[in-house]
Amino acid sequence: MWLATGGLGERLTADAAMLDPTLQAREALREAVDGDPSRGAALVDAVLEHGRIRPALTAGGPGERAESGDPAWGPAWLAARDYLRLPATAPDRIRRRAHAERVLHFFKTSRNGTRRRCSMAVRGNRAKASRHYARSRG
Repeated sequence: MWLATGGLGERLTADAAMLDPTLQAREALREAVDGDPSRGAALVDAVLEHGRIRPALTAGGPGERAESGDPAWGPAWLAARDYLRLPATAPDRIRRRAHAERVLHFFKTSRNGTRRRCSMAVRGNRAKASRHYARSRG
């Protein structure tokens, strides 16, 4: 769904060639959020060099089309581009998950910005799956 929303879903299927660009984008975004902002900016910019937005006229009116010289960079580029909206909107709402073992970050969407974790439905399912895996291994 995310690829389709960014205009890449119909043209791409995930494959091994996308792994390195995706890992580079993940590292760039991690550095931008948790590390040295200058280094993070340079790393994110390096990912953004692999694509561009092209204005387009569609049947529904004016629009934009994501373009990448190498399709393997499409999802990584889209992640970096979408990240740019978050600090522009509300940089103080980009947070690290409260659970120490989690490396994920999220964008706080609660009205007062006090949310500290993902939804209970997701979190609860992960906890159940983890307990099931531990039982089945033991």
